[in-house]
Order: sequence, then C-alpha cells, then structure tokens
Amino acid sequence: MYEKYSRKSGEENPSEKLRISSENEEDSGKGIVLDEESYLRRLFKMSPEKGFDLLFRKYYGQLCSHCVRFVHSKAFAEDIVSEIFVNFWQKKVYEHIDTSFKAYLYKSVRFRSYNFLKKEFLRETNEIRDIDFARKSPVDKPDDILFYHELANRLDKIIRSLPAQSRKAFQMSRLEGMKYSEIAREMNITISAVERLISRALDKIRTELRSDSTQNQ
Repeated sequence: MYEKYSRKSGEENPSEKLRISSENEEDSGKGIVLDEESYLRRLFKMSPEKGFDLLFRKYYGQLCSHCVRFVHSKAFAEDIVSEIFVNFWQKKVYEHIDTSFKAYLYKSVRFRSYNFLKKEFLRETNEIRDIDFARKSPVDKPDDILFYHELANRLDKIIRSLPAQSRKAFQMSRLEGMKYSEIAREMNITISAVERLISRALDKIRTELRSDSTQNQ
C-alpha cells in the first residue's frame, strides 16, 4: 500500500489542512467539530488506509521542512521522513500511540535525524532505538536530548563557518538537491571543482565534529 507514496507524492499538497464539518461528524446525535487528532483517530479506526493517507498528506511536507533544519539535506530529510511513514504503516504504529500522531511523528524525526548525524558525520553505527510503545509514556533521556541538540547546533555553526565557495556548493547540493553539473553552471566553475569544494566541506565538518566528540568524552 505504501508504494504509492514517494517524495513526489508529498509535493502534491503536503500542507493540506484538515477541514472537519459538523455535517460529517456527529457525537451522541449532536453535530460537533472534532479536533484534528480525534478525527484522525476515528478515521484510522474506520479505515487505516484512509487515515494513513490523510496523515501523510498533512504532515509529510511539514516534517521534511523540520528535518532538513537538522540534517542539512533535502534528499536525506525526505528519506528520513519516508522511512518514518513506512515504519508507521508496516508496523501498525497507529494502533499503539497513546499521545498524538503529531507528537509521535516529530519525535521520530528527532530520533532518526540524531541517528543520521552520528552515522553520517561521526561514523558511529550504533542505532538509536525507535520510540518504545511497550511503555505507556515514552520519555526521552535528558542526555540524548542534550547531545542531539548540541550536535545539530554544532553542525550548523561549522557549515556557517565554511569558506564561502565551499558553503555555497555544499548547500546547493544538500539543501537544494542540485546536481554537480547544475552547481558548476551556477557557480561558473568546473564539475571537478564542485566535487573538491563539497569534499572539503564534508572533510571539515567530519573533522571538527569528531574533534568535539573526542573532547567531550
């Protein structure tokens, strides 16, 4: 079922708002307007596929925009968010959430972004667990939250401190999803020069993040 969802599908109308009419929703015979969370839960009970479809359309774009702030890559952000939705559907996560769908999705973005940053820049392969729904109220460990925010903030500072050309090439590649050939034309340089600029940017980011990580151990 999930196969019909992709990065492109999220571009159709990712910020679509839920409009709930009292004509369609009634409680104890009285017309009411349900909040979005209640509506989604009722829709999932009636038809998980329709509930998932609406959830995806409402939050995919928002989550990608939120995620890219941390991983500094449009493509990787889309991959992360897509994986979250795949997991949500395949593991029937919607049957176990006792908070809100929105809270779960945003927390999942944080967990997976944190994991991505450690693997991409620190070369750490240990996996960060998904939210454990065996517990009634999953709680983030304070140390994990602190380290995650410190890592994300440090990455942002390092990127802003890159030489102008390297930073521009890096951001055009990661944030705008441009091909090396497109960046070369935009910057009026060769493709090999673009490759060197991005390679140097990545080397500097990894070196400084590893250095910080070592000093904090």
